[in-house]
Amino acid sequence: MPSHLIIAIDGPAASGKSSVARVLARRLGYVYVNTGAMYRAVTWHVLASGVDPADQSAVLSLLASTTIECDIAGHESAILINGVDPTPNLVSEAVNGAVSTVATISQVRSQLVALQRAYGEKSNSVMEGRDIGSAVFPETPYKFYIDASVEVRAQRRAKQGLQDSITQRDKLDSTRRTSPLVIAEDAHVIDSSHLTVDGVVGEIIGRLKIKGLLPTEF
Repeated sequence: MPSHLIIAIDGPAASGKSSVARVLARRLGYVYVNTGAMYRAVTWHVLASGVDPADQSAVLSLLASTTIECDIAGHESAILINGVDPTPNLVSEAVNGAVSTVATISQVRSQLVALQRAYGEKSNSVMEGRDIGSAVFPETPYKFYIDASVEVRAQRRAKQGLQDSITQRDKLDSTRRTSPLVIAEDAHVIDSSHLTVDGVVGEIIGRLKIKGLLPTEF
């Protein structure tokens, strides 16, 4: 068990989990940890270094000489790659198109999971991703899976200016050998297709009250 509380929020691309996790963390006074940004940061570094994301040996060789630092800034997770903040580049089309490929590499996942678990030793956190409740913190009793229909998620993606295939992303995330996207057996599933961010957050807070984490008057 981590020394601090972890609320795990998983879900597929464009399900709304990032927005929900950020608002929930703010409401609770917890740190918001975006694990997807960690995989995107590594992907950006791979592409910026001229390495083919599909060449696992080349990716791992690059990472062997790469320093990845994870910290907390303004109550949110922050990452540096060789001392550089990659944040402005994390939602580029190139990164968006390659991140699922990089995330399938088991050694990449192992390295980043270790960094994610380190947040559990730093502070109470709302951590979102693809495998938080199933693989990173399977022992936490506070697990949520945010989903939405393929059509709604595709519309959300388009509004963000991203044109990647939701169906292809789902396939890559769900079929990778290491820590595939799955719904943890004890996770509470929320369909966000027709809910606002505040609506989803409200449902999560309600469940946390039932579990005794929050007082009923919260």
